Amino acid sequence: MTDTKRIFLFGFALFAGFFGAGNLILPPLLGYNSGANWWLVALGFMLTTTVIPLLSLIGHAKLQGTMLEFGNKVSPKFSIVYCIVMYLIIIALPAPRTAAVTHEMAVAPILGTKAIWTSLIYFGLVFLFVVNRSQALNILGKYLTPLIVFMVLLIILIGVISPMPEMRASSMQAPFVEGLLEGYQTYDALAGMVMGGFIIISLNKRGNFSYDQKRRIIAKSGLVAMLGLFIIYAGLIAIGAFYNNSFPEDITRTDLLLGLASQTLGNIGATFVGVLVALACFTTAVAIIVSIADFFEALFNHNHKIYALTTAICCLTGIIVGSFDVGFIIDAAIPALMLLYPISIALIILNILPDRWAGSLVFKLVVLVIFIFSLPDILKSFLGEDFFEPIISYVPLAHHNLGWVIPSISAFFVANMMVRFKPYSMS
Repeated sequence: MTDTKRIFLFGFALFAGFFGAGNLILPPLLGYNSGANWWLVALGFMLTTTVIPLLSLIGHAKLQGTMLEFGNKVSPKFSIVYCIVMYLIIIALPAPRTAAVTHEMAVAPILGTKAIWTSLIYFGLVFLFVVNRSQALNILGKYLTPLIVFMVLLIILIGVISPMPEMRASSMQAPFVEGLLEGYQTYDALAGMVMGGFIIISLNKRGNFSYDQKRRIIAKSGLVAMLGLFIIYAGLIAIGAFYNNSFPEDITRTDLLLGLASQTLGNIGATFVGVLVALACFTTAVAIIVSIADFFEALFNHNHKIYALTTAICCLTGIIVGSFDVGFIIDAAIPALMLLYPISIALIILNILPDRWAGSLVFKLVVLVIFIFSLPDILKSFLGEDFFEPIISYVPLAHHNLGWVIPSISAFFVANMMVRFKPYSMS
């Protein structure tokens, strides 16, 4: 197989890995709320959903190890804690969200049953698939993802060329920032850190590739995947904006996607899209829990009992959290993402920089500063913004939940000056 074929093969595999329910339900509501400013929202959203994930894959192309490699320059212990916290958040939030989306898009509109029953049956099936590591999902995913992509592109195409009502004015004060922060909810940057390791393992198993060859394949396949996501995100944000006068102002994310499907494909098309998204959610949930169970199994000396125990804990958590509304799960994720995403972005960027600019001291100081300046963004979800107003008013961009940006850039330059102007190196 030529490298070009491998690039497209891995590119499509990465796209399928990134492409989940959150990628479909989040962009339309952003466009819906932004109106004529949808392109500004799209720019912000693309930064955290395509640019940063692409950089994470480029980081993997350089490191060519596991996700643990991203935090090792802070310290190996930090890296383990960081990975465990990341996986715990994934267990508690995006995995259960797949069940909630399935209920709201495919089960409730047809059967009208309670969410707890959907969640119970859903994660019961997920448990069976994860424990048995069935190959059925590979076959399902091979045909399912192209079908969903085709349906979504059809919705976008028909939506763009059809006559549209006049757009309602934007309800956003900072469209670019709101798009950027909403991109956190896709977990795409975190997914890039996880899935880059999958490509490394696959390449190592398939042949004797040189370092430069693997680096080129990973980077270019990441570009293929991100280009596909860019087209779908931009299209969904655009039609959400174009049709924002056709739906009530308090519409939910899932109802908006179903409504757009009805507007373009009719009621049967909307039902079909709902069922397809439900199946995509299921494959995503299985893939997430398999990767988490594999991580903890490896952490405990490949003890298979840990694999089964982790799977059971993930599924029990999924049953409980997955019975809540999608909107509640998305809102509940905000404090965790306000901590995890800034640190992840820093680790990704630092790892793609030349080593002379990103030694151990730089990693440590930047991560520490980000942690300190992210605390108000995390705690104000519980204590209220007024509590932190005296601090926020003095920190640039803090009112936009980006108070960590300027201090972390400053910490980067300060740490590099400390390394260069001391008679010894701490990097």
